[in-house]
Order: sequence, then structure tokens, then C-alpha cells
Amino acid sequence: MSGNETSELRRAAVLVAGSWGTALASVLAVNGFQVSLWTRNEEQANEINTKHQNSKYLPDNSLPENVIATTNLAEALSGAEIALFVAPSGAMRQVAQAAAPFLAPETLCVHATKGFEEHTLKRMSTVLAEELGRPASSIVVLSGPSHAEEVIRKQPTTVVVASESLAAAEQAQDALINGAFRVYTNNDVVGVEVAGAIKNIIALGAGLSDGLGFGDNAKAALLTRGLTEIGRLGAVMGANPMTFAGLAGVGDLVATGTSKHSRNWRAGYMLADGTPLEVVLEKMVMVVEGVRTTRAARELSKQFEVEMPITAQLYAVLFEGKSPKEAVESLMGRLKTHEIEPIG
Repeated sequence: MSGNETSELRRAAVLVAGSWGTALASVLAVNGFQVSLWTRNEEQANEINTKHQNSKYLPDNSLPENVIATTNLAEALSGAEIALFVAPSGAMRQVAQAAAPFLAPETLCVHATKGFEEHTLKRMSTVLAEELGRPASSIVVLSGPSHAEEVIRKQPTTVVVASESLAAAEQAQDALINGAFRVYTNNDVVGVEVAGAIKNIIALGAGLSDGLGFGDNAKAALLTRGLTEIGRLGAVMGANPMTFAGLAGVGDLVATGTSKHSRNWRAGYMLADGTPLEVVLEKMVMVVEGVRTTRAARELSKQFEVEMPITAQLYAVLFEGKSPKEAVESLMGRLKTHEIEPIG
């Protein structure tokens, strides 16, 4: 590709260069964007620019030549038609603060992070709106069943983009959709964000169940009752219940709770044999969002007076020293109740 051809491409910025950010940068590049992939790590930027690889997060995968890494935020965001924020939930506010001075008013802002801000319990779209000085209605959320390891290899993937603004959602849809990456729109931002966050907790539980040697019956029940917890919390926060039957809900829950690609599943699996949480997290290359989210969801369940027994037991395992086996026994020994909760 010549320099003249490169300059004619539409520009996009992706912040930051983890596995998911790198995979989404590849999607945008395939779709004809000149993509600036921002990282704080100079060595990582050099590898992406010279070898077209991000070996730390997605080894043995090549990136298109129109993905250019940079450690300069101003450079990354210059002329960007779309800015895609893929920072971990614990770093989202800091990244947004740093990016805000360099964002043009017309740049579409999308985030693809699944979690809550732990100390405020705020959703990521709220954090972005606050730090970027934009109305929350203008922010787009990308979610759904989407392992980066499959997206980078152009394996069929279907996701959802949600915004209160249909125009913003459709703009994101147009930028991202292609033959291997199908994108639906939704206007339920709350539901999509709640589902994306809480499913990480349930995926931790699914990995723990598998690590304990339990079978498909146990995991199916865990995922199903986990979806109930997602629905309970989402309902009191204002979500559309139908969202939880879609890609951001049951779709993402199945993908994350049943796949060895899932960092949350892998963390749960390692916890099952009694490995301390700090040791598990040291062994993981990437952030395990389910750990932070378990703390946040426990507080949200108290705030909204919502029963979330799976979340409560995982909190006890992660932070109170309860053994995984005892946690399962506590769940199985709960008082009998109806499966479908009465309406009204």
C-alpha cells in the first residue's frame, strides 16, 4: 500500500492494544479504515508496526498493514471518525480523561468493555460520558459473544451495538459489519452493559464447576440460573428483559461460560483446586474482569435489594476464603422456591 493510498483511508482509533482491542482494530482495518492502535508500551507498538503481530495477546496472528500502533494519544485520535475504547473497566476513566482533549466533536465514541467501575458502580458508558463531556445518549456499546481469538481469524461472529441514538448505533454498525463480523443494533444500553458485566461472574462459576469435575447438568443449571441473576439486576436498573434473550445476554453467557478462550472461565477453573486468587491473577496475561465485577455486583445487589446467590457465593470464594466445594453446597442447599418468579 502506498502512502497516498493510506492517506485516503477513513481513520479510526482503538484504545488500547489488548486482545479485544487488537481484534477490533483488525476488523476496522479489513473494512477499509486506517487504524491507529494506541498502547502505552513502546515495545508492543514497535512489534505491531514492524512484524504486524501482537504476540503477547494474540500470538500467531497477523494484523493488516493499515493497523498502525502508537504511544501518542493525540496522534492516535487525530482525524478519527470513530474512537473505540477497549480499556479494562478499572482503567477506563483514566484513558477517557487522557483522550478527551484530543477528541473531535464529530468523532463517534464506542466502547467494548464488559464491567462496572468498581468504586462508583457506574456503567462504562456513564464513565465515558462524564470524562468526555458528552451526553450518555451519544455513546455506543459493543457487546455479544465474541472471543478475540476467533475474531482475529475472521471466524463468523455476531455482536450487538447499543445506543439511545439509533443514528450513532447505525454509524457503528456500518463501520464494523462485514462478511465475518455481523452487527445488530439495539437501543437498550443498560441491558447490554449489565449483561456483559454479570456474565463474567457466571463464567467464573462455570470454570469453577468444571474444575471441580462436575458435569454438564451442573454447568447448564449454573448458566441458566446465572441468566436469572442478570435479568433480576437488569430489570431494577431499567433494562429491557428481551435483551437478556439476545446476543448480549444468553449469547455472550454461553460463549464465555463454556469456552477455554474465556479468561474468566480459565480463572474459575484454576480456583477450583484451591489456588489462591492472587496466584491465579498472576498467571493470567489479561485482566479477569469477573473478579472486579463480582465486588461491584455484590454492592449493586445490596443497593437495589436484588437476590443474587451465585454472585454472593463467588464473592465468598474470591474474597472471604470459602472453599469452592462449600460454595456449591450452599447453592444446592438453598430453600426450595419457584423457577419462574411471579409477575407483579
